[in-house]
Amino acid sequence: MPTDKLKYTNKNGAVLVRDWTKMKRHASILKQVGKCKKLSFLAAVLAVAFFFPSSAPADIYKYVDNEGVIHFTNVPTDGKFKLFYREKPVHFQPNLGSQLEKYDPLIFKAAEKYNVNYNLIKAVIKAESNFNPQAVSRAGARGLMQLMPKTAYAYQVKDSFQPEENIEGGVRYLRYLLSLFQGDLYLALAAYNAGENAVISYSGVPPYRETRTYVQRVLRFYQEYSTESKTIIPATRSTN
Repeated sequence: MPTDKLKYTNKNGAVLVRDWTKMKRHASILKQVGKCKKLSFLAAVLAVAFFFPSSAPADIYKYVDNEGVIHFTNVPTDGKFKLFYREKPVHFQPNLGSQLEKYDPLIFKAAEKYNVNYNLIKAVIKAESNFNPQAVSRAGARGLMQLMPKTAYAYQVKDSFQPEENIEGGVRYLRYLLSLFQGDLYLALAAYNAGENAVISYSGVPPYRETRTYVQRVLRFYQEYSTESKTIIPATRSTN
């Protein structure tokens, strides 16, 4: 069973504990988000585009409800869902070597443009693809930030294997989730993995082992990158 608490040590040495069971406190925020999504055409489009998680290791299921609406998920919670797509193995290139830092300028540029923490972006890329631009998940997510085809299409990413395009689209998506959940990093990361609808449905981080593990991994990488001594990258003018 997944633990209900996440423990990690911040850069000052303080032990912090996050209790998943207390995520209900976000219910009012999530209800507000749900109302806003109903009023916004763009949000409705994004809800469809982002329904699938970025790199969830599971098959895809679907069912058609009484109104003819098709529902997809990789974490079926009802017997109505039937297997729709069997995932293929993830392919990673060996000997990544210098690729761990070669994308720093692109990451810095996107971080500045969309006001997303540089180290957070690196942590997400580390967790998603281990800095492999050719990575393909079993669900079909592609590239450095593991964009699903619908996500890439929504953000006008023509080639998910092209690092700059992938990072641009992935950071825009992450910025959208951070804004949607009013800056709550836990909810935004959970949504990046399990989909925003799952987070809203559970009024917090979904009780999926894979999603909770994902959030913990990203936070661990985020902490490590934040405490490492890095060369300062020259600022790039925002194109916003």
